Amino acid sequence: MPPNPEVLTVGETMALVVPARAEPLADAVDFHVEPGGAESNVAAHLAALGRRAAWAGAVGDDPLGRRLLAQLAALGVDIGWARRDPGAPTGVYFKDPGDGVHYYRAGSAASRLGPAAVAALPIAGVRLLHLSGITPALSASCDALVDALFDRAAAEGVPVSFDVNHRAALWPSTAAAAERLLALARRAELVFVGLDEAEGLWGTATPEAVRELLPEPARLIVKDGAVGATAFEAGGTLHVPAIATTAVEVVGAGDAFAAGWIAAWLDGADAAARLSAGHARAVLTIAGTSDIPRHQRIDDERNDG
Repeated sequence: MPPNPEVLTVGETMALVVPARAEPLADAVDFHVEPGGAESNVAAHLAALGRRAAWAGAVGDDPLGRRLLAQLAALGVDIGWARRDPGAPTGVYFKDPGDGVHYYRAGSAASRLGPAAVAALPIAGVRLLHLSGITPALSASCDALVDALFDRAAAEGVPVSFDVNHRAALWPSTAAAAERLLALARRAELVFVGLDEAEGLWGTATPEAVRELLPEPARLIVKDGAVGATAFEAGGTLHVPAIATTAVEVVGAGDAFAAGWIAAWLDGADAAARLSAGHARAVLTIAGTSDIPRHQRIDDERNDG
């Protein structure tokens, strides 16, 4: 029997359709279809970094769903706790390099997840449970799922990592998102949040203002794009500048950063090394069109060979 994952991620995964080259969606001819979702992205990056990571969620029992599960497994992600829903489709989204993304996820299999799914998950045996603020916005049952995951993790003594990941289009209002995401972040031991999204949600214009609003997490990481990231931990406050790079597409960079940081934390690295590892992983995504860089997959496979 395979060992339990070190990190369990739970949330939505969709089919990501992305131009093969960095060109506008309207002009592209060649496309890749691959998994795309905050939590599965983190799991895939962790697997590429040599960590045991699992993704749990739901896809449709359709060709896209089967494709995504096979692709995640090929990337080294443990999909043993993922399910296929015969009554709902796999969500789809399109990446338009330089101009964001377009989602087609209403009524997806992931949106039908609920708290009943928590009992079957291997939370007791993991070192970290990773969640994001996308999941509670998908449906009422997904909102209840997130609370149940926090409750189960607390009962098992497992720390929770929470990426705020505010997606405005999923929420009825900014005020509703601000209240709910703040409440969830306050329950987590580790929180990742962008300075821009924190300001948009809570009016916090500096990393220090975010920390003042969020004193509860043992570790708070405030990311500020090309400027860098600031960590607030028991040992103090630390800022590490970002790595200069030419940005092709920034969507997915936050997931890569979180995975790099978490992998370094699992290795016992210090605060500065964790931030540097986050930046190093994010650069791989920023420099290409895929959420999980293709050249990195090839390099990893060659190194393993």
